[in-house]
Amino acid sequence: MEETEKGNVVATKDGTIVAASAFPCQQEAVQDRDHKFLTRAVEEAYKSVECGDGGPFGAVVVRDDEVVVSCHNMVLSNNDPTAHAEVTAIREACKKLNQIELSDCEIYASCEPCPMCFGAIHLSRMKRLVYGANAEAAIAIGFDDFIADALRGTGFYQKAHLEIKKADGTGAVIAEQVFEKTKEKFTLY
Repeated sequence: MEETEKGNVVATKDGTIVAASAFPCQQEAVQDRDHKFLTRAVEEAYKSVECGDGGPFGAVVVRDDEVVVSCHNMVLSNNDPTAHAEVTAIREACKKLNQIELSDCEIYASCEPCPMCFGAIHLSRMKRLVYGANAEAAIAIGFDDFIADALRGTGFYQKAHLEIKKADGTGAVIAEQVFEKTKEKFTLY
């Protein structure tokens, strides 16, 4: 097993990434823990397809080594293009924990999150993300969620053809004024 060390992470030749530690048994424990929760996310991905709820994606939110929620893609069953596994898991975890910030939680995703899901993970203040498959595995079977490619117009698999235009003049001014006019009434958490 060839290992390279970078900061607090050790990457092995087989691609496994574990937290670096002076104690090898601690590395193994972290790897086993991640494997356990990632396996649960993959099980949810299979469940999504078997149930007909959506694409093969699953996500698990964990707090203090306990599963808070285990969810899968619900795009088809909810008729909601935003009901990706990670977004669904974040929504359900926030409801269950009665909070909008999940800074004491981790998320395990069966696949590399699309930009929308990554944005939701970031906005929820999740402390850690562990994902399994690379995005290319999803792209190869026709998923086109890679918004960066769509914005650049370089997405080979893109199905949507969206025109994007930034407002100017009065439209831009009135849209920007809402922030100035509401800043005293709305405070961030």
